[in-house]
Amino acid sequence: MNCLKTATLLICVVLSATANAQIEKRKLAIKRTHSPIKIDGVLDEPAWKDAPLADKFVELKPVPFRKEFPDNPTEIYFLYNNEGIYVGGYLHEKNKDSIATELAGRDGFGNNDFVGVIFDTYKDKLNGFEYFVTPLGEQWDAKSSNGGNEDFSWNAVWQSGVKLQNDGWSFEIFLPYSAIRFGKKEIQDWGLNIVRRRQKSGQQLFWQPIDPNVNGFLTQEGFLTGLEHIKPPLRLQLSPYFSTYLNHDGAAPSGVKKNTSSVNGGMDLKYGINQAFTLDMTLIPDFGQVQSDNRILNLSPFELKYSENRPFFTEGTELFNKGNLFYSRRIGVEPSYYESMPLTDHDLVTEYPSQAKILNATKISGRTQKGLGIGILNAITQRQQAKIYDTLTKGERFEENMPLTNYNVFVLDQTLKHNSSISLVNTNVWRNGNNYDANVTSALFDFNDKKNTWNIGGNVSFSNLINKDNKTITGYAHSIYMGKTSGRFNFNIWQDLFNDKYDKSDLGYFTNNNTMDQGLYMGYSWTKPRYWYNQMRINFNSWYGRLVSPIDDLRRKSMMYQNLGFNINGNAQTKKLQWLGFNISKNFAYNDFYEARTYGRVFRNKGSIGMNVWYESNSAKKYSWTGSFFAGTGGIFKRKSYEYSLSGKARFNKKFSIDYMIDVNNIHDQPGYAYRDGNSIIFSRRDVKSVENIFNIKYSFTNKMGLTLRLRHYWSKVDPRQFYELDKYGDLQTPGIATTRNVDQNYNYMSVDLAYNWQFAQGSFISLVWKDIADAFQYGGEFENKYTRNLDNTVSGPQYNSLSLKVIYFLDYLTVRNKLRSKKNA
Repeated sequence: MNCLKTATLLICVVLSATANAQIEKRKLAIKRTHSPIKIDGVLDEPAWKDAPLADKFVELKPVPFRKEFPDNPTEIYFLYNNEGIYVGGYLHEKNKDSIATELAGRDGFGNNDFVGVIFDTYKDKLNGFEYFVTPLGEQWDAKSSNGGNEDFSWNAVWQSGVKLQNDGWSFEIFLPYSAIRFGKKEIQDWGLNIVRRRQKSGQQLFWQPIDPNVNGFLTQEGFLTGLEHIKPPLRLQLSPYFSTYLNHDGAAPSGVKKNTSSVNGGMDLKYGINQAFTLDMTLIPDFGQVQSDNRILNLSPFELKYSENRPFFTEGTELFNKGNLFYSRRIGVEPSYYESMPLTDHDLVTEYPSQAKILNATKISGRTQKGLGIGILNAITQRQQAKIYDTLTKGERFEENMPLTNYNVFVLDQTLKHNSSISLVNTNVWRNGNNYDANVTSALFDFNDKKNTWNIGGNVSFSNLINKDNKTITGYAHSIYMGKTSGRFNFNIWQDLFNDKYDKSDLGYFTNNNTMDQGLYMGYSWTKPRYWYNQMRINFNSWYGRLVSPIDDLRRKSMMYQNLGFNINGNAQTKKLQWLGFNISKNFAYNDFYEARTYGRVFRNKGSIGMNVWYESNSAKKYSWTGSFFAGTGGIFKRKSYEYSLSGKARFNKKFSIDYMIDVNNIHDQPGYAYRDGNSIIFSRRDVKSVENIFNIKYSFTNKMGLTLRLRHYWSKVDPRQFYELDKYGDLQTPGIATTRNVDQNYNYMSVDLAYNWQFAQGSFISLVWKDIADAFQYGGEFENKYTRNLDNTVSGPQYNSLSLKVIYFLDYLTVRNKLRSKKNA
């Protein structure tokens, strides 16, 4: 009984200690101006003298709730007219040397001071628009969703000017209404916050104070009041492009041209359907200049997931990412479906398209005054054909390997009180001809209590594969989570379930079904500086996985258990603005139903333990570095793993910087799938080594023009030491017949991306890009063991080169119309 009382008292103390303190909400009444303002960074126009002032900023980092220093006050002013919103300010410093500056490019934070304004135009505390400027005049902008997730791939067109002063720096911003979305009320109040970063001191300050122990960022916003009779102008913006490519494929087979060229043209279009909804369309897009993928050797039974680098599919896609059903690389880059082709023994496939050309893609997105978000994305990819050479008749023919395909995503997202929401998401893939179609629908909810302390949410999903093997296959999935989200102590309990027929892979990323996973997260934070640290956090995670439907086994009537484990993580920031952390993980013995690559088979492995430690120096310094080290052991062969990574950055001046990263991973005695021999599944006890090097050089001529170079080389080698046969119980046995097959693997991938970018006018760019890719995979045989020789062989081997020039010209309907009127009246 005494133990129960003690536990109850402890819980009450923790909960009371983490109760949210009420912070007074600040308000700023904006003023309309009828006077012209020149956006040059100097606040010398008479209108600024009468503008309302936002000042008395408060720290979030490193000391929450500390008032800004008297020597470094922040002064921000707001005005508006019929065309847009003006923001101006003066950020005081003792001298110019206190200002951190680096030309990092658009949306590149770099080693910079900055100031940013955040508008929650619907006051739903979930969705916001963010606009930042640096002391050197570079712009960043982002969409914020789900209370604080920032998408910096979203870009708007707006004006800014900056001026470095002897005692700080000043700025001016003009945000046309075309660069922001809002409702249609005659009198509007918006959520507002303003952020300032002083990089050298590690300070982050806000106009409306932020409590680091409270859930969400927009949930703690202040308010901008008094916007009257604002209406967005006609929003019609065109970005036609022209591009040309010179390509050389050093690995092209005999009879195929090694040198090719192409000339392309297309257009991006943005049209404001009304003040809240926008249509985005790309016609005959060209994504050939995007950064090369970080390709690696995949030894897992699952598809690798790569980052999306194509602008159309990264900008403003927060609605379409609801429910995690949409993996944009399915459109064009990594389609999930390839048709089987009728081939004979004397057929040779000489060309096999692995990607589909996008004919067009369209997005419609926005949110009504009542908080209903609507998103529609549609894309069409062209039919692709493989070229086949008949070695007997010496003739060529074409066979379809990818049909004409239409991809569609539809989203409804209704915001509710207390930054809560309910959503409906549908994805659909339609393929021409007799190929199967796919449809997935998910209903989501996320509820917070009035005090923003407790949260519960989840989703229910159904997938349908239509005309798959002449029938419709319907699958079911759900997720549920609940927990405490504000305060120093937080926790979350969750469960994810996918039945054995659920499949969202046609337009989403998906590894495996027939699984139910559940877990617990608990975390505690210290956000007030003490002793040697500014802030410190520690958390504990545990999980348990099992199958949904049993798989019969001769030893057990049904085998359901998959895995069980936990980890402990901690990190802290020191008073010198350094970071350090650790991770300890433990996995108990588990059943792996996927490594055998055969449904119904299982591999039984023993548990493992591992530990990782890491360090990050003060990133505001001229020279900075990070490092980490991992060591682990376990499994049936007592596997030993060692991994270390080091990275460093040198900033020689505000224009020129170099950074470098190396990651080395050594695994000894790892069990893994090797190959299949008839009905026998062969595993190996193998050594795996990988080395990755990334080298970046950046030189910015101005805040509108820069040159970047990125070199990456990845090497991985697989060396099987002994072979085993997987028996029907999931254990490894020495094969009855000696295995002589060579399954050594050696993979080298090198990419070079050299890019010159110049923003020669607002929203208009010239890009000159040179790309070099070497992709060398060897299976079986003798390999080089040294990294330097692998690098030398990769550099001297066949490569793919591309030199491209792309010009994008931005046209705004109103700007063009006004210029024509001015010429007419002149």
